Amino acid sequence: MNTNLIQTLASLAMIGGTAAAAQPSGPRHLRDGRTVIAAANAQATIGPSQAAYVQAAQVYPFGEGGIYHVYAAPGRVTDIALQPGEQLGAVASGDTVRWVIGDTTSGTGGDKRVHILVKPFAGGLATNLVITTDRRTYHLALSSAVGTAMIAVSWSYPQDALIALQRQREAQAAVAPIAVGLDAEHLHFDYAISGDRPAWRPIRAFDDGRQTFIEFAPTLVIGEAPPLFLVDAKGGAHLVNYRVRGRYYIVDRIFDAAELRLGTQHQDIVRITRTGAASGRQGG
Repeated sequence: MNTNLIQTLASLAMIGGTAAAAQPSGPRHLRDGRTVIAAANAQATIGPSQAAYVQAAQVYPFGEGGIYHVYAAPGRVTDIALQPGEQLGAVASGDTVRWVIGDTTSGTGGDKRVHILVKPFAGGLATNLVITTDRRTYHLALSSAVGTAMIAVSWSYPQDALIALQRQREAQAAVAPIAVGLDAEHLHFDYAISGDRPAWRPIRAFDDGRQTFIEFAPTLVIGEAPPLFLVDAKGGAHLVNYRVRGRYYIVDRIFDAAELRLGTQHQDIVRITRTGAASGRQGG
């Protein structure tokens, strides 16, 4: 056979082999996918721990996407308790033939609580359970073993605790005094508010002879709050330093005129003008 022909055939064979090797085979690709899924599920699964037990109830910290392992036993009922006030949507299991799954409630009103009750027919069984509510979705892995069962399972909700704490802080800030040592007898309310009427238009402005306070409605959203500019005698506008305390802007000076401006294509402008000049008050 011609030497050049042999070399050409050999080259084509190598190229074909390389191309074939680059294509993942069906079974191998499937095995790789299963390995990834198994590893992800194992990493997301949270099992019982002695430290998380309260009496006979395992209390898992809830996290979105977590898989909570529940151990049950034939002849025993495991109680899966949801958050008080949480309303049940649906319950689905991968095996409804060898597992008895039902639900009930306890308490009334805001303390009413949903309980999912599970019981396997035999040991050595495994399936999953998905519980949907008006607040979240629970993913559980169920396993059964003769003689070993978790009596009760519930959750703590760290995210809810953080939200409640934030709301508490906001409520405390709303009722906290805007400044210490303010004397009502020395407050001056001789300011006029004019111009546009956007949703963030302030209610009023006043000063104590040293600081100026601009009061907004309780619905003021800091992300949409307008910047404050002082207006000089020539009409020039200059940004001024101020701080936000609840629904108040606090400026560490007295001014004669200022403007709140917000917007790009259409700019809303609200002007604040001091109408009086009592003794001892120095305007800007």
